[in-house]
Amino acid sequence: MNSHRRQRSLVWGALLVVLACMPACARHPDDLAARVRDGDIIFHSSRSEQSALIRRATHSEYTHVGLIFIRNGRPEVLEAVGPVKYTPLAEWIARGEKGRCVVKRLCAGEHALTPEAAGRLRRAAESYLRLPYDRLFLWSDDRIYCSELVWKAYREATGLELGRLSRLGNWVADAAVRKELVRRHGPHPPLDAPVIAPVDIFEAEELCEAERR
Repeated sequence: MNSHRRQRSLVWGALLVVLACMPACARHPDDLAARVRDGDIIFHSSRSEQSALIRRATHSEYTHVGLIFIRNGRPEVLEAVGPVKYTPLAEWIARGEKGRCVVKRLCAGEHALTPEAAGRLRRAAESYLRLPYDRLFLWSDDRIYCSELVWKAYREATGLELGRLSRLGNWVADAAVRKELVRRHGPHPPLDAPVIAPVDIFEAEELCEAERR
């Protein structure tokens, strides 16, 4: 009997250690779900091959970004992953490295997102639903990548440009990135093409941090 009790104690002890070590976003997704709002912008470091390219090109841990909207009482992330689609918040968080994420929103004050603006934002963002992912990072509306979706939706709905546009040429300083872009585009990538990276939006002065896990 004592042996069984010791076994149960060891099992429960091990379980508590595992739970304590789990990242908060992964351990308590419902806690975060209760605090996010329509129009929040969520960032993480994806574990995809594309993420590794973005990390090398931008020197940032933030390689993927999406927009949060409440649907049927639960938060989901509208993201450009090919195609543009909604993903449940908990599922989106679990895809990131170690379940870490950061949520930002427009700071209180003149830029705060009103309910009317949030509605416009949703309509603008949903106009891109089902579009394929743009592996070429071109500034067009027939294909789209994650940060381009967020930037364009916010500009259309609010007039704000969250983050300064850069050039594709700024990404080719890294030899591995240059090689990959040549593979995708051919020998002459459009180096003057405008691009926006997740970190560019992350650093936008109009945004304030709401949650970090």
